[in-house]
Amino acid sequence: MSQFALLGKRRFAPFFLTQALGAFNDNAFRYALIGMATFRLGMSSQALSTYNNIALALFIAPFFLFSASAGQLAERMEKARLIRIVKAMEVAVMALASVAFMLASPGMLLAVLFLMGLQSTLFGPIKYSILPQTLHPSELVGGNGLVETGTSLSILLGSVAGNALMAVPHLGPQLASAAVIGVALAGYLASRAIPPSPATAPDLRFEWNPFVETWRVLGFTTRNRTVFNAILGISWFWFYGATLTVQLPLYTRNYLGGDASVLTLALALFSIGIGVGSLLCERLSGGKVEPGLVPLGAAGMTVFGIDLYFVRPHEALLREQNWWSMLSGAGGWHIAIDLVLIGMVSGFYIVPLFALVQERAERSQLSRIIAGTNIINSLFMVLAAAFGIVLLGVGLSVPQLFLTVAVMNAAVAVYIFTLVPEFPLRFFGWLLVNTLYRIRREGIDRIPEHGPALLVCNHVAFTDPLIVMACVRRPVRFVMYYRIYRLPLLRPLFRMAGAIPIAGAKEDPELLQQAYDAIDAALEAGEVVCLYPEGGLTADGEIAPFKPGISRVLERRPVPVVPMALRGLWGSVFSRRDNFLRRARLPRRFRARIELVVGAPVAPEGVDAAALEARVRELRGAEA
Repeated sequence: MSQFALLGKRRFAPFFLTQALGAFNDNAFRYALIGMATFRLGMSSQALSTYNNIALALFIAPFFLFSASAGQLAERMEKARLIRIVKAMEVAVMALASVAFMLASPGMLLAVLFLMGLQSTLFGPIKYSILPQTLHPSELVGGNGLVETGTSLSILLGSVAGNALMAVPHLGPQLASAAVIGVALAGYLASRAIPPSPATAPDLRFEWNPFVETWRVLGFTTRNRTVFNAILGISWFWFYGATLTVQLPLYTRNYLGGDASVLTLALALFSIGIGVGSLLCERLSGGKVEPGLVPLGAAGMTVFGIDLYFVRPHEALLREQNWWSMLSGAGGWHIAIDLVLIGMVSGFYIVPLFALVQERAERSQLSRIIAGTNIINSLFMVLAAAFGIVLLGVGLSVPQLFLTVAVMNAAVAVYIFTLVPEFPLRFFGWLLVNTLYRIRREGIDRIPEHGPALLVCNHVAFTDPLIVMACVRRPVRFVMYYRIYRLPLLRPLFRMAGAIPIAGAKEDPELLQQAYDAIDAALEAGEVVCLYPEGGLTADGEIAPFKPGISRVLERRPVPVVPMALRGLWGSVFSRRDNFLRRARLPRRFRARIELVVGAPVAPEGVDAAALEARVRELRGAEA
């Protein structure tokens, strides 16, 4: 089913509309405020930069202070009811915003911005924790992609509307006021159609001390190493994005020489890029959570961020240009393409990370983990504001600030990927497999989402583990022949992947026992382990008899066994049909059409090697 079909489902569509209208309103107000400060109040460049950074800090302060309490509410209360309460609060805040617009008071506008941040803080834990309750696992990436796309387009439309309405002579404040109140009312009405979503922890004792609860929530986020490092990656994205977007008004005015229409164009290009990237995630990942896209996104954020600096490192000679004049000038289209591409690769980066947190976090704690994510996000955004103030204060230009954060992004990415090697390994597997093959997956949902499982599969090509890793949603520990594991150039990769080396009983009985111990420890820890019971690659395309070691594994640790079969690999790249490793010629079946077929899990009781071999033969059929 296409991800767009979700827009016709009541379990998703009203929430999607509510979220989109809220994002629109946030940005309509914020950019009406920015437009007033940038083009109507006549602030100096230094005053404008300081005001924008203060505005960012005030907007995100509630996330830091009250996210833990918001996470508790999202766990204890039925989520649809809580959303309606939050949307009613938005109506009241926007009514106050209209008064601030009429008075044109910078101080009062900042106070309203703080209240908007509070309202968004309450909504944040619901936004991402409700999706795993209403969507199937196979819909999670598509649903997140739609939410991110809707948010990006709403940011775009809200920023355009806020700028455009505030720019209308004499009527700007009145029109902006009517718009934000009207959209808030529409969002409240949409929220009333959201179906009930039960509380995940209705008996949770509410902790009134926000500092105590904040510490506790942060503890939840650190329990799962992969989840925590995904959260760190998300928070870094907000640091990177906040550094760019906060300085965008100053960048468009001084370095692009543009008027309000150029700021609108820059926001539009960035938002469209994020929307496109978010939608592409579902297609590129094959409908599953694919952390392998994260390194691709991180690399793009650095490359295109650096390129943006070199296109226009100095202030523009012309000022007050409209958007078309800016595009027509030297480097105008280059800058536009960079902004779109930065947005697009940001979508590749952020969507899989959010989906990974939703998939692997404990369901009864997810709202509080999302709250913890918001706390860390807010801290990184405060640091981004301080970072911008300090570096601009010591004399760096805005393009130099963009260059600095792009280079820092590369260093942060390398650090995070060192902590979680699953990200770069899955990227390598995703890239290699999707380059060499065209894969059809069947029965992937039969692999248990949680708990230990033992995968057994026929062994056709050297790339078999990469194919399985690229298709299976969960991390997989592979058991491999020790001579291959010890290859000098590949050993570090195998170690990072958590592969388990094994030897025959006559070759190295001690290593064999260590392998059984490692398999048992992995299964005890609730991991997925993949065995190739044939003991080696097929030499003729046929399935060799399964060795009895699998029975020894199950006797020690009875876990569900999932039989799988690879089809179409014989004669493809890295199979032995063409002796690829011995002959200097390309195989005959580059970009082969292959299949991974997964059978129903088998209870461990009474399972032996012969029965599993027969089941894998049945799944594979006649095609090798």
